[in-house]
Amino acid sequence: MEDFRYRQIEQNLMQQIASGTLGPGARLPSLRHVSLRSRVAVSTVLQAYAELERKGVIESRPRSGFFVRRDVQELPPTPRPPRPVLRPHTINRSELISSVLETVGDRELLPLGINCPSEELLPYRELAKVAARLSREDPKRQVAYLPVEGSPELRRQLSLRAAQAGLDVRPEEIIITCGALEALHVAVRSLVRPGDNVLIQAPSYFCFQQLLENQGVRSIEIPSHPRHGVQPADVERALGRFDIRACIFTPNFNNPDGSLTPDDAKAEIVRLLAARGIPLIEDDVAGDLHFGPTRPSVFKMYDQDGLVVLCSSFSKTLCPGYRIGWIMPGRFYREAYEVKATTNVCSATVTQETVAAYLREGRYDRHLRALRRTLREQTQAMQLHVGRTFPEGTRVARPEGGGVLWVELPRGVDSVELMYRAREEGIGIAPGTIFATQDRFAGHVRLNCGNPWSEEVARGIERLGGLVHGMVSGGA
Repeated sequence: MEDFRYRQIEQNLMQQIASGTLGPGARLPSLRHVSLRSRVAVSTVLQAYAELERKGVIESRPRSGFFVRRDVQELPPTPRPPRPVLRPHTINRSELISSVLETVGDRELLPLGINCPSEELLPYRELAKVAARLSREDPKRQVAYLPVEGSPELRRQLSLRAAQAGLDVRPEEIIITCGALEALHVAVRSLVRPGDNVLIQAPSYFCFQQLLENQGVRSIEIPSHPRHGVQPADVERALGRFDIRACIFTPNFNNPDGSLTPDDAKAEIVRLLAARGIPLIEDDVAGDLHFGPTRPSVFKMYDQDGLVVLCSSFSKTLCPGYRIGWIMPGRFYREAYEVKATTNVCSATVTQETVAAYLREGRYDRHLRALRRTLREQTQAMQLHVGRTFPEGTRVARPEGGGVLWVELPRGVDSVELMYRAREEGIGIAPGTIFATQDRFAGHVRLNCGNPWSEEVARGIERLGGLVHGMVSGGA
């Protein structure tokens, strides 16, 4: 309980500092004052202050108290909303995307370019114990095939979780996949054909683009506002101009800009598409990573016609290496089943059964609460550190969930060049260019907030900021 209270105090102070309520050089309330106001022990308040000092946000002065560091500024403005040109594009970013993907699993690089929580934040020991127990109890079962659609118990647990989120999806309406990417692959292959037009938001996850490119599909981009996500008016405008065969949207904490599409906008978009019979592929891998008190709704909650195909996974919340994802294909179940069956027959048995048991035993929600709290703290620390170490003209997103931070660099700084310079410094980043078909984000980067805040991460951000300073001033 005391651990929770100290984190609450830290969060409240971090918000006041980020908003400018406590400006650079401002003195923080005394330990005793906060102790009395919050009804906690002085030691609990001291723990919160010590954590903020460790993150480089405040500093202690002998016999004077704690102060906001003078080099801490209000957060920079948010990135400007994009205005993509509304026309079909054949995508070709494969070489650059491959260069970014080369850094996956590279232990020599500070992993700021890959959207993945650190192993330290995941319950790997608990999962290992569950897997070992299942192998002892029924070793034969762990080496056998499961049905094409996946573990019955895992699908039952996912159905229960869907019900908690307001969705009525039966276990037999779910297909387990090898991560969310295979779920998206199954969805795209089920719904579109070469030459079709697919509506996507920009920026959006670069693997969407690769999937569409591999299918010979043309993408039409509409803007993703850094705070409000996809807007119904932009969807309606595109529908009026083009023969759209499907859409791919990430309404909850879009990768890379972290945007959250409001519930009323979600409902209106589903209505617009249903009136034309157009299917919507929904990527909800980050929906459980909300920083606020409640989980945001999904497009599928407003679906009355089975046209929303929801894809998700545990890769951002529980076990990236287990490759457990799923698809809720709605009226396209038969098509999705056939694609899955002819792609890899079924997903791995051991990992499915392990996750199913972990969920059944009620451990996931407790883990999620801790993970969300930590990601929120790490995101805020990174926002402040970028604001302090990057040059004037930098803009930083304000995500309300997820695990990434979208940063707009000062004018004239090329994110691809920055990526290669950063790699020479032992830092991995994702350049904005790969998140759209048009060259609208050459001056943006996506940073991973999934690493526990440490001196190494802080120094990495400082080095990155130094590189940006050098590129702004024309240095080598």
